[in-house]
Amino acid sequence: MTPGAPTEDPRFPPKYASAAAIIRDADGRILIVNPTYKDGWELPGGIVEANESPRDGCARELREEIGLDVSIGPMLVVDYSDRARMEGLHFVFDGGRLSEAEIAAITLAEDELSEFAFVALAEATTRLVLGSSLRAPQAVAALEDGRARYLERGELRG
Repeated sequence: MTPGAPTEDPRFPPKYASAAAIIRDADGRILIVNPTYKDGWELPGGIVEANESPRDGCARELREEIGLDVSIGPMLVVDYSDRARMEGLHFVFDGGRLSEAEIAAITLAEDELSEFAFVALAEATTRLVLGSSLRAPQAVAALEDGRARYLERGELRG
């Protein structure tokens, strides 16, 4: 066994991790995407794979979902959840601002996403699914004041 390699051990509970990004346009609106496999909009991102860091998972998901190599900035939010009988850690990173040319180059993964939009935060929170609608305002606040947020079930804990 490779030193430091993850192992499955029944003594440890399984948890999954997801990673998403707050990506803005020149006007500060945030990118949201409409998945084909569920109701409601999401921040772009997805599930982190085995042996992949949340930052790398975020970058990979953005390449797969919107067809862009986005420079992943600082972590803005980490949120612990235990909804639907599954525990998870949800990371939100700063995906920076896209130029008009980059926005024009967005190519959606047709098997996963039907559309994208850049919207003001207030509109985003009404369109995003529950977890993302709670994380997005905290992530934008972290962008504004430079302080990462820790949430539990979408509520600020420190």
